[in-house]
Amino acid sequence: MSRTEPVATWIRSAAAIFQKDWRSELRTRYAMSALIMFVITTISIILFSLGSEQAPADALAGMLWVVIFFASMSGLSRTFVMEEERGTAMTLQLLASPGAVFLGKLLFNLVLVIGLNLLTVTLYALFISGFVVRTYAIFAVTILLGSVGLAAAATIIAAIIAKANTKGTLYPVLSFPILLPLLLTVIKATRRAAEGAFFNEALGEFQILVSYIVVVVTTSFMLFDYIWKD
Repeated sequence: MSRTEPVATWIRSAAAIFQKDWRSELRTRYAMSALIMFVITTISIILFSLGSEQAPADALAGMLWVVIFFASMSGLSRTFVMEEERGTAMTLQLLASPGAVFLGKLLFNLVLVIGLNLLTVTLYALFISGFVVRTYAIFAVTILLGSVGLAAAATIIAAIIAKANTKGTLYPVLSFPILLPLLLTVIKATRRAAEGAFFNEALGEFQILVSYIVVVVTTSFMLFDYIWKD
């Protein structure tokens, strides 16, 4: 057996899990519907609340990520819950390694989060007149790194609460303290993008985001075996 075979098998298993989840989502559209409806509802509430008033740029940057955070909480929590509800968790444990399961679920959540963020930013920019991005490079990198960090944290938290009785309540309660450093950083970076700061002025925030992603993903891979089987 060559050294590349286990890695190739691991990647194929992760890709198969991603395809399974994506096909299931296309049939049910549970997560996508929840995400889209929450984004539309929340932006509508913000519009009604602001009325004719003009909110400051830093407040609008914070509200953007508040919308993204709560929309994610409404759709990403079912990543592992649906396996428990359908009785397929044991099958996954037998057919795929824990690392492959986590990677497949992470890729699925990442696609959902990126789609969510693109939709949210588009609607937010169209309907919230005071929200203006002046440094697009900072904003694009912030959205990308924020999406990866959000998907990574949401995936491992979904695995932790999958077997709990109060899944709906426990998920946002656990997510908020874990995601708080990420949210504070992306809000600050988004504020810089709205203020027209130079790209190098946001390097500190990008370093924090990359560090956050590395820590969360590495820790998740190390602990997922115990979380998934226990």
